[in-house]
Amino acid sequence: MKARQVPARQTISLGILLPLFASALFGGNQAQRAQLDIGPFFKKEAVTVAVMDSGLGGLSVLAEAVQKMKATGAFRTVDFVFFNALFSNEGGYNSLRTRPEKIRVFDSALESLDQNFRPDILLIACNTLSVLYGETAFSKRARMPVAVIVEPGVEMIAAGMRKHPEASVIIFGTPTTISEGTYPARLEEQGFAAARLHSQSCPELESFIENDPQSDETAMLIAGFVSEAVQKLPSPPPPLLVSLNCTHYGYSLPLWEKALEEAGIKPLAVLNPNPRLAEVLFDPRYGGRFDKTAVRVRVVSMVEVAPQKVDSLAPWLERFSPETAAALRHYEKRPGLFEWEELISR
Repeated sequence: MKARQVPARQTISLGILLPLFASALFGGNQAQRAQLDIGPFFKKEAVTVAVMDSGLGGLSVLAEAVQKMKATGAFRTVDFVFFNALFSNEGGYNSLRTRPEKIRVFDSALESLDQNFRPDILLIACNTLSVLYGETAFSKRARMPVAVIVEPGVEMIAAGMRKHPEASVIIFGTPTTISEGTYPARLEEQGFAAARLHSQSCPELESFIENDPQSDETAMLIAGFVSEAVQKLPSPPPPLLVSLNCTHYGYSLPLWEKALEEAGIKPLAVLNPNPRLAEVLFDPRYGGRFDKTAVRVRVVSMVEVAPQKVDSLAPWLERFSPETAAALRHYEKRPGLFEWEELISR
C-alpha cells in the first residue's frame, strides 16, 4: 500500500471519572444485553472479544473488561483483541472530507476485523465510530453481537437528568460525534428538552491526550473547550452534568476537574460511559462456570504507535490491567490491515 497524504486535520479509572452510579462486578447494561441477543455468547467455553477504537482511548475499556473477566469464571478462556481502526497517523476519521468517506473506511475496518479475528462479540469503544456504525454495510449483516458506546453514554445522561430534573448537560466529544447529533437526538426522543442539552466539539483533543494526558498543551485545550462550552450556557448557569463522550478523555480526568473548577462549575457528576460498555460482557447467570478464566490480550494496529504514546498510556493502564499494558508495549503492527486509500477522494 503506497503512502498517501490524507486531508489536513482540523485545527485548532477504571472508575476513572465520577460515575453517577456504581457498578458491581456482574452489574451491567441489561437492556443492551437483551437488545444484542447475547445469550449464545455466554454459553461458549472459549470466546474472542474484540474492542475497536480509532485510536487508543478504547484501551481503557479493554483494561476494564480484562480486569473483571479474570474473576468471573464465566469462560474457560477469553482472547481479547484490541483493533485500532486508525488508518493514518496523518489524520483520522474526523479529518475526512465527507460522511460517506468515514463510513466506507470504517466499513472496511470492520470487515477486516471479522475476517482476520472472527470475534464472538465486538465492543465499539469509540463515539466517533459508534455514531456511524448503523450506516455501515457491515451493520446489516454482522454475524456477532455488536455493542456501541453510545448506548451506555445515552443511558447515563438520561439517568442523571431524571435524577436531577433541574439539571442540564454538557456533552463533550469529537467533531464527528458532535456534528452527528446522536446524543441530543436520542435524549430528545426520551422527552428531555433541547434547551437542557448542550454539545461541545473538541477538535484534536484526543491526539494531544494520546501524546501526554497531563501535558500543558492538553490542559490548555481542555480549559479552552470548557470555557467555550460554559459561555454558551444561560446566566446564571443551571446545575450541570458533564458527559465526556470520547474514550480518550478519561485519561485526563484531573485536567477536566481543574478546568471545570477554574470556569466556576461544580458539576453534579462527571459521566464516563467507558466502564459501562464493558459491562455488557458480564451476566451473573453465567458466572462461576469455571474455576478460573484464562485471558490473553493482543493489540493490533495498521499504523505505527509512537513510543511516546506507549510510554504515556501504558503506566496508566498497568494500574488496572498489566496484561493490557503489556499488549500495548508489544503491539502488533499489521500494514495493509484494511483498505482505505481507494475509499477516499483525492
